[in-house]
Amino acid sequence: MTKRTPFAAPPPRRGSSLRSGDVSELTTNRLSVYLRCLDELAESGVTTISSQSMADRFDLNSAQIRKDLANFGEFGIRGVGYDVARLRDTIVRILGLDRVKSIVIVGAGNLGQALADFDGFKTGGFRIVALFDNDRAKAGKATRTGVPIHSMEELEEIAGSTGAEIGILAVPPSAAQAAYDRLCDTGLPAILNFSPVRVQVRPGVKIKSVDLKISLEALSFYLTRKRQTKKTPQRTEGEGRA
Repeated sequence: MTKRTPFAAPPPRRGSSLRSGDVSELTTNRLSVYLRCLDELAESGVTTISSQSMADRFDLNSAQIRKDLANFGEFGIRGVGYDVARLRDTIVRILGLDRVKSIVIVGAGNLGQALADFDGFKTGGFRIVALFDNDRAKAGKATRTGVPIHSMEELEEIAGSTGAEIGILAVPPSAAQAAYDRLCDTGLPAILNFSPVRVQVRPGVKIKSVDLKISLEALSFYLTRKRQTKKTPQRTEGEGRA
C-alpha cells in the first residue's frame, strides 16, 4: 500500500521554527499565485492535481512549485498529487488569510475611494474599515459602498479601536512621507504605498510599494522593442559574409 504523505505541514522542530525572514518575498508572491490557481481548480471541480499538471495548466514551473511548498512541509501523495482543497486551505493559513485583517487608507481622493470600494479587498482575509483625509470637508462622508471617511485627527483613535494592522497610502507624492510617519506612529506594522515616491522607512515596519507608472513604462519599453524588431530587416542568406 502506498504510504501517504500528510497534507498539513508538520510541527516545527525545536530550535528550527520557520520565521518569515527564512522565506523570500518571491516565494510568498508565488504562494499567492498558487492560491489563485487552486481556487480556479476547485471551481472547475478538480480534486487532485500533480505539480506537473498544475504547471502545465497555469504556465508555471513544477520544480519551483515543489521547492516553494517544501519550505513549509511535505504535501501531496507520490504518484497521485495534491489534494486541491487541503492544499488551498494550507496556503490560506500560511499566508495568514484565515484571519480577517483590518485596513485603513490615508487619502480619500479618487484613488483612495476606488481602493476602498474594490471588491478584491472585501474578500480573502481583508477588510477596509476607514479612510482618512486632510480635507475636513470630506469627513463624515462615505464612499460609494459605504466605507466611512474621517479627518486625519481621528487616525490614531479609529485605527486603534478597529484593530487595524495594515495602512494604505493613497496620497500625492508631496504628502507621502508625512502620511507614512503618521501611520507608523499609530503602530501599524505593515503599509502598502501607492504614492509614486520612496519614503524613508522605519525599522520594524514592512512596506510594499505599487508604482503603476513604472509598470506602464515597462509596457512602453516592450512595445518600443516590438516595433523596433518589426522594422529590423531580415538578413538574407549569405548577407554580411566577406
